[in-house]
Amino acid sequence: MKPVCITNARIVDPASHTDAPGAILFDETIREVGKLKPPADAEIIDADGKAVLPGLIDMRVGIGEPGAEHRETFKSAGRAALAGGVTTLVMNPNTHPIIDDASLVDFVLRRAPDRSKARIYPMAALTRGLEGQAMTEMGLLKEAGAVMFSNGDRAVVDSRVMRRALAYSTAFDALVAHRPEDPFLAQGGVMNEGELATRLGLPGIPDAAETIMAERDLMLAELTGARLLLDMISSARTLEALRRAKDRGVNAIASVSVHHLALNEFDVESYRTYAKLSPPLRREEDRLALGAAIASGLIDIIVSGHDPRPAEDKRLPFDEAAPGAAALETLLPAALTLHHSGGVRLVDLVRAMTLNPARALGLAQGRLTKGAPADLILVDLDAPYRLDSEKFLSKSKNSPFDGKLLQGRVLRTFVAGEAVYPA
Repeated sequence: MKPVCITNARIVDPASHTDAPGAILFDETIREVGKLKPPADAEIIDADGKAVLPGLIDMRVGIGEPGAEHRETFKSAGRAALAGGVTTLVMNPNTHPIIDDASLVDFVLRRAPDRSKARIYPMAALTRGLEGQAMTEMGLLKEAGAVMFSNGDRAVVDSRVMRRALAYSTAFDALVAHRPEDPFLAQGGVMNEGELATRLGLPGIPDAAETIMAERDLMLAELTGARLLLDMISSARTLEALRRAKDRGVNAIASVSVHHLALNEFDVESYRTYAKLSPPLRREEDRLALGAAIASGLIDIIVSGHDPRPAEDKRLPFDEAAPGAAALETLLPAALTLHHSGGVRLVDLVRAMTLNPARALGLAQGRLTKGAPADLILVDLDAPYRLDSEKFLSKSKNSPFDGKLLQGRVLRTFVAGEAVYPA
């Protein structure tokens, strides 16, 4: 492969705590970063001051293949991911059939590379059929190539089952992700419980539904010594529980959806179903607390929560519409709202979408260091535009950011040194 050298760039690398002018030379792997003289045989790309970041790693992506290809396929998800600067993604296990067998893990690992230039890894089910009753064969699933385990959007209500799964995971040093939400408290709710829900006449979901389950999971992680990811938290109260657990030395990390960093419950005020999400958008106070937790490092990871839905699932009365949003192409610009507002340093924001996910998954990507895979993106951080979700490369167009002004556009994407976007 002919080497490529991006010159006159702003190099942002959380692994080396770098945010400085420089150049980067790479082929399949990164050869040199910093002040360098390009070799005579290199292709030169003048960044003109634009930023070079590690390719984003998204740990929460819904793909319909197999079984619901009308929502998203490996091909369409890969194209959307690369356009959004996501070079590595982990797909949820709630496909049809559910990824609770080693043959399904093998199916993903064999089929996805033929259809997508983005790296796609399977997340395996924590319980059989995601029913929360019996553990899957985690050892066999990890041996087959599953990078983590989750029960998708369904909580494991039985604490004994959850304890056994966490304890079993320690034998394989497996990462267990769990979306904390008490399904009994959340039952029937369609948005955040509070004054706005009352005014709109919609049933609400209290933040206590999340915090109660998060407290339980953190205690079980402490009891078992397991590696726990509190997945897509949305409440300031949950942050208090997470802080206490980390102070006690619990082996826990947390992720947050980019929607909960950039939007709040008022985005559903006009019964806008594209902003109906799970967990629901919370109060502005929660949004600000979540952003501060990214800045401090209390929350480790930002995910897209990509959950594509066809129009017929969204163009319904609010309480009947399906929750979820297409988000692969808005992960970076939506996250950049925290940087542009001055709330989070760029290198800390990038860390939550690159290095921290890579470390959690044990991947070599997510950094701009010599010898690392050349998965990287060239980004105009300040490019303003009004989002038109009809131009999404995703099969589904259900974005709560549709029509909103955003800043930050991916200009080029490279995977293993190959220019994969624009195609």
